Amino acid sequence: MKGTTKKALVSAIFLTSTSHNAVRALSSVASNMAGARALGGTDLVVSEACLGTMTFGVQNNREDAFEQMDYARSKGVNFIDTAELYPVPLTAPEWKAGATEDIVGKYLKHIGSSERDGLVVATKISGYFSNSPVAAARYETLGRSMEGQESIDGRLDAVSVKMACDASLKRLQTDRIDLYQVHWPDRYIPVFGQTFFDQSKKRDDAIAIEETASALRDLIEEGKIRYIGLSNETPLGVCQWVQACEKLGIRDKLASIQNSYSLVDRRFDGDLAEVCDAYDIGLLPWSVLAGGLLSGKYRPGHQSAGDNSRFVKYPEYMRRWSPATASPETLSAVDEYAQIALKAGMSPAELAIAFCRTRPFISKNGSTIVGATTLEQLKQNLEPFDIDNSSNDILDEDIIERINAVHMKCRDPSCSL
Repeated sequence: MKGTTKKALVSAIFLTSTSHNAVRALSSVASNMAGARALGGTDLVVSEACLGTMTFGVQNNREDAFEQMDYARSKGVNFIDTAELYPVPLTAPEWKAGATEDIVGKYLKHIGSSERDGLVVATKISGYFSNSPVAAARYETLGRSMEGQESIDGRLDAVSVKMACDASLKRLQTDRIDLYQVHWPDRYIPVFGQTFFDQSKKRDDAIAIEETASALRDLIEEGKIRYIGLSNETPLGVCQWVQACEKLGIRDKLASIQNSYSLVDRRFDGDLAEVCDAYDIGLLPWSVLAGGLLSGKYRPGHQSAGDNSRFVKYPEYMRRWSPATASPETLSAVDEYAQIALKAGMSPAELAIAFCRTRPFISKNGSTIVGATTLEQLKQNLEPFDIDNSSNDILDEDIIERINAVHMKCRDPSCSL
């Protein structure tokens, strides 16, 4: 493909993968925002930035959410990520499973089908969840009775996968989900900052990945979903998913993995980076600002967090990143990264976002998820994407060396056993 321009390549991908209306809408994204790329090894074209929505329905109301989605689209963002579990935290008094999807769905209806065609809408099915209110919410959404069932476990068996998809489609008010992701596995693995695999927690009843993948294949054939994504997965899980998809004839539909990645959680740098590179699976990093901690607004003597900021409103949420509960090593690293940023003439948030978006496993075939609790914050978080990612001026070698020096003092300080 030597001599083929990136714009021509993107246009060719659009023409083979979308309807005529979607081609026109998506082509405007490619010209409006630098860095449009195919996700993983698929023909699904996404913007370099992806709008995260997990605050919609708790910290952000419908009006806030509409403003954020309008603004993101005005900046060329065509990629919106949500989940049936959202919003978070689940401990918020107003929390209701599916509330975020419901808000996004109202927005999709508001902008109309032709504008919706220009978007890549991603959502997630929850993994294993004992006595799951998320699984129970599917029944309410679809108007089905739970008679005889006091509680329902969230699982990834075929029946649950299809029911969850139908519930998400109804809430999202759309006829297809562009990227349907498995939020976390059915089997036991250490997740959400944990690093130690405790063999005593393994369960014999874990749903086989092939059963989940087979249900997703059925949904693809029915036109309900277009591509598959993983989330909070391990190298073993990625390999098993690739094997299952190859066996089922849907290997070309496995697009991405959504795992934690930031300056204070670089676990993806190792085995997962190798595996995903080998299988051409793009990373969608979540919490690139470590829940807002890396923005610098919680630093002692530099605090600028408002009353609606996550760790002001919910100090016990995401304890590994909350300034009230994070480890001293984490807080020290955050302060050092902030100093690197300020010396380079950047804000701490700009440095954190720039670091993630320039990693090869993201810049090549992934997309950086950014979210916000205010429109002004979203503007600040999307501003770094105005700079061409191919420019070496984003982070020079000296800045990278200083970042790595802090990292080597205490690797992934926010993770725990």
